Amino acid sequence: MIEKTEKLTFKDITSPFTNGIINNNATFRLVLGTCPTLAITTSASNGIGMGLSVLFVLVCANAIVSILRNIIPRKVRIPAYILIIATFSTIVEMVVRAFLPDLYDKLGLFLPLIVVNCILLARVESFASLNRVIPSIMDGIGIGLGFTFSITLIGIVREFLGAGSFFGIPINSIISAELPMTFFILPAGGFMVYGFLMVIFNSVVDKIQKSLENRNRVNLGSRSVNAHISTPEIDTQGGK
Repeated sequence: MIEKTEKLTFKDITSPFTNGIINNNATFRLVLGTCPTLAITTSASNGIGMGLSVLFVLVCANAIVSILRNIIPRKVRIPAYILIIATFSTIVEMVVRAFLPDLYDKLGLFLPLIVVNCILLARVESFASLNRVIPSIMDGIGIGLGFTFSITLIGIVREFLGAGSFFGIPINSIISAELPMTFFILPAGGFMVYGFLMVIFNSVVDKIQKSLENRNRVNLGSRSVNAHISTPEIDTQGGK
């Protein structure tokens, strides 16, 4: 939690963003929001549409909750958070219905159901209600972009393997060879793709983090050795 009297540092602003994309990735690390993840990722465009909708609602809800964090009574905080999320979810639903009717038809019931998406309630409760506005907005952007990336990636794989297309553009060489497998568009295929991508994502992230930790450990060790070697020289000069 960042106190009011403290001045925000660059790390305070950027760490919620980077953690939201990687360490706190809602889909592959925290395994939240799996219902829309599996239901709407039959195509890449669906993934982008749902991801950006959640991104908008999450950023706006985080900002409002952070502003009102010292005003909302603790006993009624959950209903208040849901009301705030529902307001922005309704705005998104109305905008998509008016300007992107095809996308609205594809996403269907899952647009109004953003209000009960556990990703949003989890972030406003665990982060936005405890931190100032700018870090809360950065957390919303990071979590939203991480969610958008994840479900779009799942949608790309499922659409490519199941329909032989990429963002709705048919790949004739694959279709003519009869390579597309409808299985991957079905729920069972969604679970399989989700599982494989989760394993790959976590393996890569854990390997990178372990490599960085080892590098930092080596750097700290070399600094301590250099400090230990230089200390007697300073003492000897002082004795002279």
